[in-house]
Amino acid sequence: MKVVLFFEVGNWEELEDRWEFKGGVGGLKSILVEEDISLAGLFDKIYGKLGLSSDTMDLVLSYSPPLNKKCSPLVLKDDEDVAALLAARSDSTCKIPLGVIVERTEVCAYEKSSQESSDDTDGSHDGFRDNYFDVDYCDSEPTDVGSLRQKLPVFRNVERTENDNGASVTQPAEGNPVVDPLLRLTGAASDEPVNVPTTEASDSSFRDGSDLHEGKYFNTKKDLKRKLSDIAMKGNFEFRTRKSNRSLWVIECIDPNCSWRLRASKIVPESTKFVIRKYVGVHCCSLLNRNANHRQATYVVIGEQVAPQYVGVEKGPGPKGVQTFARTKLGAQISYYKAWRGRKHAHTLIRGSPKQSFHILPSYFHMLEKLNPGTVTRIEVDGESRFKYLFLAFGVAIRGFRYMRKVVGIDGTFLKGQYRGVLLVATAQDGNGQCYPLAWGIVDSENEDAWTWFLTQLKEVIGDTDELALISDRAPSIKKAISTVFEKAHHGACAWHVAQNIKNKFKCADIMGSYWSAVNAYRCEDFSGYMTEISHRYPRVAEYLENEVGFEKWSRCHYPGLRYNITTTNMVESLNSMLVNARDFPYVALLDVIQEKMSKWWNDRRIVAMAITAPLTPSRESKFRPRFAQSNGRHTLQLNPVTYHVKGGELEGVVDIFNKTCTCKEFDIDKLPCVHAIAAAHHAQVSVYSLVSPYYTKEYYVLAYGETIYPVGSQSQWDVPNEVATRVVLPREVKERKRGRPKTSRFPSVGEFRKRKNRCGKCGAYGHYKKKCNSQTGSTEGNQPTDVPV
Repeated sequence: MKVVLFFEVGNWEELEDRWEFKGGVGGLKSILVEEDISLAGLFDKIYGKLGLSSDTMDLVLSYSPPLNKKCSPLVLKDDEDVAALLAARSDSTCKIPLGVIVERTEVCAYEKSSQESSDDTDGSHDGFRDNYFDVDYCDSEPTDVGSLRQKLPVFRNVERTENDNGASVTQPAEGNPVVDPLLRLTGAASDEPVNVPTTEASDSSFRDGSDLHEGKYFNTKKDLKRKLSDIAMKGNFEFRTRKSNRSLWVIECIDPNCSWRLRASKIVPESTKFVIRKYVGVHCCSLLNRNANHRQATYVVIGEQVAPQYVGVEKGPGPKGVQTFARTKLGAQISYYKAWRGRKHAHTLIRGSPKQSFHILPSYFHMLEKLNPGTVTRIEVDGESRFKYLFLAFGVAIRGFRYMRKVVGIDGTFLKGQYRGVLLVATAQDGNGQCYPLAWGIVDSENEDAWTWFLTQLKEVIGDTDELALISDRAPSIKKAISTVFEKAHHGACAWHVAQNIKNKFKCADIMGSYWSAVNAYRCEDFSGYMTEISHRYPRVAEYLENEVGFEKWSRCHYPGLRYNITTTNMVESLNSMLVNARDFPYVALLDVIQEKMSKWWNDRRIVAMAITAPLTPSRESKFRPRFAQSNGRHTLQLNPVTYHVKGGELEGVVDIFNKTCTCKEFDIDKLPCVHAIAAAHHAQVSVYSLVSPYYTKEYYVLAYGETIYPVGSQSQWDVPNEVATRVVLPREVKERKRGRPKTSRFPSVGEFRKRKNRCGKCGAYGHYKKKCNSQTGSTEGNQPTDVPV
């Protein structure tokens, strides 16, 4: 059923006993509406009736309730208010008209002239300026509707000119009066001249160079303050706040004799939008008031301005880079500490806060599992719901592990963020010799409990078989955790870490050649020869390698399982180096970087794999071809249908092409045909590629990277069940840091040395001493380093 609704455009006026709506020249109007019309539908009807656009005009709909006492008009805010209006209208003996207040959205009515400078010696403002800016349009407390609409001045004489930026603006001119269309609509137009206070700018005055004008809207007060801070810094002036609350903001130039000032308030108390009510954009202050250390250049403003430079990158500018940015782009000189805080604020804007990261972690993991089927995530908390551990393994990597050699390197690296912790990594190596990350974890420290928890989760996704080999350093916590969790897998030590221990304990770097030869020896006979050489020169080293470490932990030929050519944890160290800049990110931002890196790797390697024309991966093909050439000219003698004796070269070999073995042991351990196996295959007229392990083939390489890892997208797009979104994960308790600059680099491992480049005290360059300097100058003044250390 449709009803007739009357409305009138104008403004409310407060009388002694009631509120009265003063309509404009258009008079009373009517529209036909449905009884269940919504607020949006009512707005559309009135916009259409008045011929206005919502892009340029805002409407405030209100009515006076039919009560026997004086009360403020009610503003329509939602559909329920519309229904109440229609119900009150039907019950009332008199039909209640709807009052429509029209406000301009972002149209500048005119630009106000500059104010006269004050002649008072005591620095007080002239009477006009005080009265002009002291009118409250919207206080912190809700105000009546009648005070929300202020009549705009009539343009008696205007002309169109161009300002300094080339934009068209309205200026007073001779001629007939021009009336604003909004004033004609509301009936505020008049033939009476309007007193528009103006002042003439002196020769020393200047405009702030902004595009601000009265009537300009901002979505929030924060947006307005950000805009004014930017204008102040670029205009090289400062302002101070005279009055500020949730609904009002009044500012003025820091010079009390300057005419520049601005007043802004909310459109209506319920809105978040701010509109500039009064604005004088002309300065008449002295250049002596310019301050390089700008008061508007707060760390928050600096962070917001520099934040785009951290989008899509892991590092971005450091504090000195932020100082340069503030000086060149904003014209402000800031301290190193303020630059550091601004950089930290920019990180928070782009990557979120460390504390908030814990709260969204369950939702983040839910989205990862939803968008990447088969993904395994775990979050462990203590009795107080404080974070302890997390585990992440992408379903794509879990399914692709079946096409990998079953050798997994595990290690941890410390994190540098506010809540610290240790990042644990488990990675395999694909057929092309590249890292294949399997699982990630974050724990409090590298202790036995943390490693046991992480390896328990890892066992669930990769299993526990005799074929599995786990390679790590010799940390006792890892060794105990592996023996507790994995019953069938074999544990091997990283040969590089063993070498560092030898150099640190026994100070015998000169036998490292013999040690590495023993590590890489395929045959036990060769291994024994290298160990004899070591024992003759350093008996204690030989005893340490045999009894304390154990040959089976670091020697390739004595290892009880299959570790192929993987003798170190370099594949894990590569992942740690990849994340060197991301290790101070909040946890969720760090996991985002990991997901992004893995997504890129999977895509890039898929493209490479699809373009391969050879049967093997590029790295194995390049290693296989020289062996193929060396096999030419070898004499081959068939011993039985599958066994061949190959002579020639430094070493003979007996090859079993059925069991894929050779007495030289290269074929047995690497699972890639040695020179003898290639010669035997030629003699038996068997394809040499049929003897290669499938882990090195193009087919397995394509299958390993055949799927895609998808990102979770922005948080506003997440679809998370309530039980997940409401799960409480609190930040872990951390010890209070010591004073001073936080440490971001770890202590070197045993045997690890970091070279430092020497800096010349004469010229300031790196790489030589003062005594060897060839520079002609005798002081460092004016000289910059020619080389910067890495």
